[in-house]
Amino acid sequence: MTAQPPPIELMGAAGSPYTRKMLALLRYRRIPYAIHWASHRNPPAGYPEPPVKLLPTFYFPSAGGGLQAVVDSTPIIRRLEKEHHDRSVLPGDPLVAFLNYLVEDYADEWLTKCMFHFRWAHQADIENAGPMLIFWNDPTLPDNEAAAAAALISQRQIDRLYVVGSNPTTAETIETSYARLLVALDTLIQQNGYVFGARPSSADFALYGQLTQLGVVEPTSAAITAETSRRVRGWIDRVEDLSGIVPTDAQWLPRDTLRERIKPLLAEIGRVYAPFLLANAQAVMSGASDVETEIAGRPWRQPSFPYQAKCLQWIRDEFIALTPADQLEARETLSSAGCGPLLSGL
Repeated sequence: MTAQPPPIELMGAAGSPYTRKMLALLRYRRIPYAIHWASHRNPPAGYPEPPVKLLPTFYFPSAGGGLQAVVDSTPIIRRLEKEHHDRSVLPGDPLVAFLNYLVEDYADEWLTKCMFHFRWAHQADIENAGPMLIFWNDPTLPDNEAAAAAALISQRQIDRLYVVGSNPTTAETIETSYARLLVALDTLIQQNGYVFGARPSSADFALYGQLTQLGVVEPTSAAITAETSRRVRGWIDRVEDLSGIVPTDAQWLPRDTLRERIKPLLAEIGRVYAPFLLANAQAVMSGASDVETEIAGRPWRQPSFPYQAKCLQWIRDEFIALTPADQLEARETLSSAGCGPLLSGL
């Protein structure tokens, strides 16, 4: 018998959308894994710390025979593609793969603003989230200790709402953007099953990760999800475990069909995420501590993020890697949906 490789170890939490993104992806790709349900406040003993404490943290074998702690789901997915070749989540068409990268980045970096906002901006959600965070981490904790811990972590997170740009001025921008995403995703699921065809891509798993919280856990956004699209709500449950489906290359949509179908989703990215990325990159470049811009016709202000300036550069790197012919088609596709400014200057 062929020896099975040891499972990939990772640390994560049920309330972490990126943990849920990666667990669903590992199941779909049939990559054995072993998860430590924990956080960086109580990591598994004897495991290395990552340079940046994020969830999930993967523990990959290092050259010296030990383990290396690695974070950031997008590059981890690309690493897994090189190490495990079956059931890829990256479309083979370079143009479609570029669009997949953009949608994955939007889900990871903009929808997390929606998730954090809905979790901590409304009283009903606060009362739900505090205890959930505690019991996700340790369901054996006595009630009195759990209540005290929930109050502490809730206040800490509420005090950090400004970091993602959530405040009374931006609340409508965030909440309406989530509702529009649901409409666009509902149509794509009805037409295709997934964003880029009848098989899931890394963008699907990124959307799914955020939706495990927005569509299920947070009372306010879960109610919006149910009211707007029962289809999306059902899709979330299906994507949790896609290990049983058998994908084929023919299930990726051809680019000519895809360009029209994905336009509403790209239009939403162009409406909210593109202006944020551009304004943030300008703020980081100029050394400004805050981003001040207009998104979807309303003022937006938040601290500038060097990491998200890198996100813009990585999107552009993906574009630059395309052939000239594919670059032209990518420009046309993004420009027709209002995302053209992402490529300005290239």
